[in-house]
Amino acid sequence: MTSTLPTDKMANAIRALAMDAVQKANSGHPGMPMGMAEIAVALWAKHHRHNPANPRWINRDRFVISNGHGSMLQYALLHLSGYDLSMDEIKNFRQLHSKTPGHPEYEITEGVETTTGPLGQGLTNAVGMALAEKLLAAEFNKPGFGVVDHFTYVFLGDGCLMEGISHEACSLAGTLRLSKLIALYDDNGISIDGKVDGWFTDDTPKRFEAYGWNVIRNVDGHDVTAVDAAIAQAKTSNKPTLICCKTIIGKGAPNMQGSDKVHGAALGDKEITATREAISWTHMPFEVPADVYAAWDAKATGQALENEWNALFKAYDERYPQEAGELLRRMKGELPGNLDDAMKAYVASCVEKKEAIATRKASQNAIQALAPVLPEFLGGSADLTGSNLTNWKECVAVRSDQPGNHVNYGVREFGMAAIMNGIALHGGYLPFGATFLTFSDYSRNALRMAALMKIRSLFVFTHDSIGLGEDGPTHQSVEHISSLRLIPNLDNWRPCDTVESAVAWQQAVKRSNGPSTLIFSRQNLPYMERSEQQIADIQRGGYVLRDAADAKAILIATGSEVELAMKSADELAMQGVAVRVVSMPSTDVFDRQDAAYKASVLTKGLPRVAVEAGVTDFWYKYVGLEGAVVGIDTFGESAPAGVLFKHFGFTTENVVAKVKSVLA
Repeated sequence: MTSTLPTDKMANAIRALAMDAVQKANSGHPGMPMGMAEIAVALWAKHHRHNPANPRWINRDRFVISNGHGSMLQYALLHLSGYDLSMDEIKNFRQLHSKTPGHPEYEITEGVETTTGPLGQGLTNAVGMALAEKLLAAEFNKPGFGVVDHFTYVFLGDGCLMEGISHEACSLAGTLRLSKLIALYDDNGISIDGKVDGWFTDDTPKRFEAYGWNVIRNVDGHDVTAVDAAIAQAKTSNKPTLICCKTIIGKGAPNMQGSDKVHGAALGDKEITATREAISWTHMPFEVPADVYAAWDAKATGQALENEWNALFKAYDERYPQEAGELLRRMKGELPGNLDDAMKAYVASCVEKKEAIATRKASQNAIQALAPVLPEFLGGSADLTGSNLTNWKECVAVRSDQPGNHVNYGVREFGMAAIMNGIALHGGYLPFGATFLTFSDYSRNALRMAALMKIRSLFVFTHDSIGLGEDGPTHQSVEHISSLRLIPNLDNWRPCDTVESAVAWQQAVKRSNGPSTLIFSRQNLPYMERSEQQIADIQRGGYVLRDAADAKAILIATGSEVELAMKSADELAMQGVAVRVVSMPSTDVFDRQDAAYKASVLTKGLPRVAVEAGVTDFWYKYVGLEGAVVGIDTFGESAPAGVLFKHFGFTTENVVAKVKSVLA
């Protein structure tokens, strides 16, 4: 956009909208929008390439507010520049079902690239977006055809940099030289508790220089020309850039600016009146004059930018039709048409081989089968590739000077998960990354954010129970599977053999409205015989693996404990007690089935016993108070896996006794 309107008037429009919306809601954070207003003018008026009429234009710049509590800054920018965000929505800030929730939310508000609020994760999502851009550019661009060529801009504050995830993400971004990533740091020295010099005295520029970033120091964040020049300089760097902008939080509020009082509460009528006078904003609340709208309006320039790209892409399509079609397919999130056929053939091979292997190995075999038909696969591991088995024969490691499809995330579980979310949000890749299940704790909030955003991130967790063995209770998962099942919209799969592992991968890949976890064993597990119908029913999350016409009880199991349930059923049969065995690799998926199917699997009136090497409480939703659970409600021990299973009661004798107890 181009305008002769003074930039201070453009910035003050942001201040006015922010303070008015927060005041009307009597809730929110006016300090950050008021303090970063000039930074926003410099970026959005002079550099940010986007089209308000098409928020999903493939080659748009990505813009992330990592300090998401300052959401009114983003809403003001979207409204003023021409996105479908009306003044009524601005007035409805933080109200039920509005498009202006308290923190930016993906797919609630057009133009919001990711849900932010948990500090540091927006910055980390931005790293993922920049990584996706770099890899896609290397894969699809041709000489004279830079069809993937955009920047990722992120606003962040002191809180983002205090969070440990910022270290994980920014360290990796520097190593990978993500030069299209530009971060603008709102260095105002204030957080909720007051002046941060009592608890945050890092030399931030030196820290980022140590990461391998380009650092631009001491930029006056209230000088649009200075910020503009810094951004222009950053765009020429071969490293990611941190622009350190010195700002005053709540700039413009004469009696509160520069203090924590303006951070997270409405200014109040008296201070708003004083602010209007101080910034010479004579307009009524929520009133924006026509010349300000005209200065901010990005619709024409945005459409021109997209039209220019469309012409380039048309020529690219004529010259490289296969690549053009593939890029469009992947950016739309559409899966290849031959995926199901490939997986059907792979499942058939699993049935033929009848391998008794660890499900982590079965997972790797499934990845190997999927990779040739899923060029969008972007795998990785948090420094456990040889244990998680998330690599495949043809994969190529991503390096700063080498594009590839497998990321060595290093020991950065949280960072890995949030970077994966950024990759998924950017589009073009289907990310999966792995660690041990017990370390899902480190990454949990990123899993929650993926579920909240309903994005297709695949989280692989191996070494799933006390079956881990000698590493002991620090590494043995006990409560983790049940706790992951509590996250809304997260599908969790814990398969028992090669066939269930294959189906779990297939379903996770095909799921378009949310993330999945894939949970695998360290130890070998036997192959289970099934009919074609039983194989088909795996995708329903739970199914009858073995039945008996005169079944007196139902055994429910997952993963490695399915073998124990089957052996216990054999022993019970020898004792004249017939039982049904239900394998339930995904309770989440099973719970979504219709009532008739669920009743056919868990028949009413039959006593139930659940068996899983984890905490017991979760399973009472299926077995009822009259049922029983064979589980573990303590931490584990350090010993060989076989010794541990016996010690904690995962034996045929104990399961048989539990079944008999519910029949008594």
